Amino acid sequence: MTSIEVHELTKDYGPVRAVDHLTFSVRPGRVTGFLGPNGAGKSTTMRLALGLARPSAGSATIGGRQYSALDNPLRRVGALLDVQAAHGSRTARKHLRVLAASNGIADSRVEEALDEAGLTEVGGRRIKTFSLGMRQRLGIAAALLGEPEVVMLDEPSNGLDPEGIVWIRELMRRLAREGRTVLVSSHLMNETSSFADHLIVLGRGRLLADLPIGQFLSSRNRPGVRLRTTEAFRLRDALVRRGYTPVEDEGGDWTIEGAHVEEIGAIAAGEGIPLVELTQMRVTLEEAYLDLTASETQFAASTTLPDQPVSPKEA
Repeated sequence: MTSIEVHELTKDYGPVRAVDHLTFSVRPGRVTGFLGPNGAGKSTTMRLALGLARPSAGSATIGGRQYSALDNPLRRVGALLDVQAAHGSRTARKHLRVLAASNGIADSRVEEALDEAGLTEVGGRRIKTFSLGMRQRLGIAAALLGEPEVVMLDEPSNGLDPEGIVWIRELMRRLAREGRTVLVSSHLMNETSSFADHLIVLGRGRLLADLPIGQFLSSRNRPGVRLRTTEAFRLRDALVRRGYTPVEDEGGDWTIEGAHVEEIGAIAAGEGIPLVELTQMRVTLEEAYLDLTASETQFAASTTLPDQPVSPKEA
């Protein structure tokens, strides 16, 4: 099977370094989530791997070869980078037929790809009439047309409705189960956590993390317990005596940072205090990602509003 190998990959645009000495591998048989803030270099890295831009230094190869050196590249690598790339005046079916003919792919694969993407009924419509979600489906159909070993998708969930999001999630999992190499760039953390086996995280063009998703989450996790009890003050006093600092929220739940359920459960049982709920708090992918990339975000909006003038009626 085929891997994507990135070694010391660097790309400069004048004085701006978009990709900074990146080294990582994308392996077959798993879905690799490609994460990073806007401007982190994800799309540039994908373009470099696909030969759409030349690196300033280093290399990005697929199966040990440059993309430009691949025979019938659509049979080796399927990619979705820009859903607007298809000619709007062509029909979806014609667009796929042109790609198939230019890459030595049987015309029968066009109908299979349309069906797989859920576009059979609209295959005769012009692409300029398609919604964003339909264009996404067509781009994915084009990426899968040659039944490639490597699939690279940039924000494939954009514009998809809930059914489409479930479809693309299951599709990526199936491709990985078939032993293919799947690299997916996304800003949707909750969605990424539902399909990714491995994560590569960039920040300002540099590699920040290259880990299985479970290891990534555990590396950013901080222990804590959330509970609810009918005897909150008794439990609070018992916890304080043992050095814990329980905090109550507005809903009546208590949070104890730095604790584990086994410890808190044992204390409650020893004091004869009933617990209605006892949960180990776990970091989400979004929380772990934001914690890692907080200092690497190039474009960040202010979280505070400027002072507003007070009208005479409000004064």
